[in-house]
Formats: sequence, C-alpha cells, structure tokens
Amino acid sequence: MRIISVAGARPNFMKIAPIVAALGKVPDVEHCLVHTGQHYDQRMSDVFFRDLSIPAPDVDLEVGSASHAVQTARIMVEFEKVCEAKRPDLIVVVGDVNSTMACTLVAAKLLIRVAHVEAGLRSFDRTMPEEINRLVTDSLADLLFTASRDADENLKREGVDPGKIHFVGNVMIDTLLKHHERAAVLDVAGDLGLAGKDYAVMTLHRPSNVDDPSVLKGILQVVHQISRSAPVVFPIHPRTSARINEFNLDSLVQDGVRVAEPMGYLEFLNLMSKAKLVMTDSGGLQEETTILGVPCLTIRKNTERPVTISEGTNKLVGTDPELLLESAVQILDGNWKESRIPEYWDGRAAERIVKVLTGGN
Repeated sequence: MRIISVAGARPNFMKIAPIVAALGKVPDVEHCLVHTGQHYDQRMSDVFFRDLSIPAPDVDLEVGSASHAVQTARIMVEFEKVCEAKRPDLIVVVGDVNSTMACTLVAAKLLIRVAHVEAGLRSFDRTMPEEINRLVTDSLADLLFTASRDADENLKREGVDPGKIHFVGNVMIDTLLKHHERAAVLDVAGDLGLAGKDYAVMTLHRPSNVDDPSVLKGILQVVHQISRSAPVVFPIHPRTSARINEFNLDSLVQDGVRVAEPMGYLEFLNLMSKAKLVMTDSGGLQEETTILGVPCLTIRKNTERPVTISEGTNKLVGTDPELLLESAVQILDGNWKESRIPEYWDGRAAERIVKVLTGGN
C-alpha cells in the first residue's frame, strides 16, 4: 500500500508526527512524507522536524510564501507531479492550512483516495481562510478522522455519509503526551529571567486581530496592562511583528511584555505548561492548554474547538478589551474553572487512524 502524508505549515507538524511514526510500524506500507514548504524557515519548520523526531521529508515542494491563491496554485502544480510519479493509493492530509486543501483537490481530480485528519471542525465563520479549507477538504475526503464528537455531528449535518466518519481522538495530544517529559526538563522561564514568577503567555497571528490597527492596538493595550500584574511572554509571529512596526505600536510591547522569537515545540510546551495564563488566537493552543490544565483566553469571536470550552480550560473573549482584562484578572487571582480530559485525547489517536487506513478496522 502506497501512502503519501502531507505537511505544510507549523500547525501540521505536531499532527503528522505521530501518524508518520505509527505508519512506520506497519509492514507492507510504502510511505512518502511530502513537505509543501508553506512554512519554510528554520523557526517555523526545521526546528519542529528536529524536536518531534520527524524524518526528513521525502519530497519538499518549497512553495514558500505568497497570497492564498498563488500559494494554493503552486502547491497544486507541484503536488500533482509527485502524485503522478509516486502513484499513491491514499493521501493523508491534516489540519486546515492551504496545503491541506490544495493537495486534497489534486488527489480528488486524480481519483486518489483522501483521508483527512482533524475533520469536521467548524467555526461557522467563512471570513477565516481555514474554514474554507476545512469545508472543501471534508467535502472531497473519503475518510474523515475526527477529534471530538461535535465534529462528527457537523459532518453528518452537512450530509456526509456516516460510514466515512471515524472518531479517533486528537493526534496533537499524542504528540504532547509523548514529548511532555522531554519538555519538562527545560527551564525556558528561567532563561527569560522569570524563574519563580507567575507569568502569562500570548500568541497572536490571525489577520482579523493583527491586520486592523485599531483591533491590534486594543489587544496590546490590555496585554500591556495585564503585564503590570504578571509578565507576559510574547513569542511573536513574523506577520504580527511586521504589523506592530507598521502601526507604530512598539511602545505597547515593552516593559512587562517580553517579546521573544518564535520557539521550537519543546521550548514552547515547557513555557506554556508552567504559565499562569495563556492568551491566544491559535486553535491548537486551545487544545493543548486543555490537557495541561492551564487557563486559556481565546482572542476570537468563535472557535472550531468548542470541546475546549465545554470540557477544557478555554474561554472565548473576542476582541473585547474589558472582557479580556476582566478574565485575565480573574485567572491571576486564582479563580478559574476545572477541566477534564475530552474523550479519546489519550495519546493513541494515531494508532486508531493507521488501523483504519490499513484495513485493521
């Protein structure tokens, strides 16, 4: 059986790693790992392959950065060549980045079966590029692997054949549980001069938050205020850094706000696991904080991961400065909800996926 797995951007690497490892244990599977190069620099790509012990990709498309249309087109052109050369029986795509959708489109047109890992997530917000990628990918995929029961219901409501849907759990949690001990021995907070101190962590990268100067300014003003009570470590995304400079907001990321370069997986896991609070617009961090039991404030008006709210530590605060501040103060005062581990977030999702892929279920 010939299988191609696709990864393209930072959020994909944590999801593909356990699948690659599980496929490596199965005899009679010829596996090819394709890196599209959607995220391509050392900080956003190479360090994750090293930290997560992912073998070097068999093929690197090296598409680089561009507009959504140009990047998607480049991936499609180059991935079609790979499919024609390798003639796979199945393509495995993960997540919701442009690479996910582009490779699914190519496979569907070549009549190659597609398995989508992390299917069925819905924010119901079509202004998010990721939502479009999810909808297109799920409509074309032959096997849909879900991380939570609400994702199953989303797919069924859209008319997907229930026989295609497989509830397997969350592969990102496979990666977190596997590497948690390795991350725990690091002392990232100490390296930042925060040993023994309560601190918060923030990530911010979505266009809706960083491309509008008034929205970005409002968020940073509140974060600067929060930093007077607890230092805020801010590993900054290149896009966000550019916007802060462009909008002359540098004064709001000084003093108690500790700007840092993007971190490797193990470094960031260590930093996040010991934080008093995480503020983010990332989907994956909503899940990881749920497992770690770390309070999370999601700076978005919606989430495609509602299980992190109903069962986890997550709360949506939108871009309302007052709600963000009020919730952060509440957490720093030690008042927050208890969480529980969602069903099947147990470190064995990749095993379940590979069992289905190879006909073991």
